[in-house]
Amino acid sequence: MNARRIPLTDRQYAVPLTLISSLFFLWALGVNLNDILIPHLKKAFGLTDLQSSLIQTAFFGGYSLAALPAGWLMERIGYKKGILTGLLLCCCGALLFLPAASLLLYGFFLFALFVLACGQSFLEVAANPYVTLLGPAESAERRLNLSQSFNSVGAALTPVLGAVFILTNTQYSSDQLSAMTGSQLLAWRTAEADTVEAPYLAIAAIFLSVAVMIYLTRLPEPASHEPGREAAKLRELRRYPHLIRGILAQFLYVGAQVGVASFVIRFTEFLSRGTPDKLAANYLKLHLAGFMIGRFAGAAMMKYIPPPRLLSIFAAGATVCVVMALTLAGVLPVWCVVGIGFFHSIMFPTIFALSIKGLGPYTKLGSSLVVMAIIGGAICPALMGYISDATNIQRAFLVPLLCYAYILYFAVKGYEPAGTRIRAGTIVEVRAR
Repeated sequence: MNARRIPLTDRQYAVPLTLISSLFFLWALGVNLNDILIPHLKKAFGLTDLQSSLIQTAFFGGYSLAALPAGWLMERIGYKKGILTGLLLCCCGALLFLPAASLLLYGFFLFALFVLACGQSFLEVAANPYVTLLGPAESAERRLNLSQSFNSVGAALTPVLGAVFILTNTQYSSDQLSAMTGSQLLAWRTAEADTVEAPYLAIAAIFLSVAVMIYLTRLPEPASHEPGREAAKLRELRRYPHLIRGILAQFLYVGAQVGVASFVIRFTEFLSRGTPDKLAANYLKLHLAGFMIGRFAGAAMMKYIPPPRLLSIFAAGATVCVVMALTLAGVLPVWCVVGIGFFHSIMFPTIFALSIKGLGPYTKLGSSLVVMAIIGGAICPALMGYISDATNIQRAFLVPLLCYAYILYFAVKGYEPAGTRIRAGTIVEVRAR
């Protein structure tokens, strides 16, 4: 018997869905340049692995802190104004990179990343649930995975552009740096910091241009989510335990995804000593290319495989890869870390869609809580950096291993809403007797 074909979206929502999907491509620029900034600023400022990981702490800390205010604000102003607010904050954050580079202050770079991340948090809170509402509920996970696929395209392109415009391929040993005069060291560090100015100025211009386009476009506000609704109360979300489990799963996924990508270059340098960061960045490019391929492949596979089952398969694949990266020697562990990118691909949108399913009027608030879980991207990389400084970067990959174990549980059992059971991959309501 053939399965009923569920349309991806209604025709009336095709243009809004296309426009919102472009945002997923756009914010990849801000997120994925961090993986280039970590080795670059580590070199320029002479940082430890833990200190350089503060780039992700500042960025995903801003994501988390802005998420709940973003959800509350959008309850009052709606999706469109929320998206515009996010785009303007992103523009301001990107422009702050110019004085940060001129003043040569690492703390200023962290502040600029924090502001940029606050803006992207608004975009996440608005765009992810908005996509799930622009069409049939049955195809929400597939629709969000398809939109997120454009994010993966940006994620794959960003390290290529970052390696060209930011990384300089100049390596100095500690002895060589010690032999430099104060003016020579300052000139070298200034030159390294200045390479970020042009890329982030271009990013600011892109954010501003997209804001103008969205301002001039009419976006429908879903009927059940009109602006001005009374804010849903946090305590009422306790009726949705699958949301709570989804928040934890998202926390651990983002922590693992950001932690792995942050240290692909360092992992490669550790296992093949002497490789310049610009050459090691090629493995990061392949890692993110796998991420992009997995996003499009995952969206296609969801036509035939239920999203929770596909999530469990990808979580199991990531677990196998990280176990091999922890236990093997030579170049094979590097390729295992590269392969994790493919298995990361569907995790964020699938966990997101499963977590907010069935929330009704609490969708915006629930979405903001799932976005707050992005704080995992601030904590797990720092934990990995601490372990790396204490032992080595290979042992630090124990952190993502634990993350994948919980994601696998969520995919198998934890995503089920209370009062439901699963029959042939379909959620079926169980009525109380």
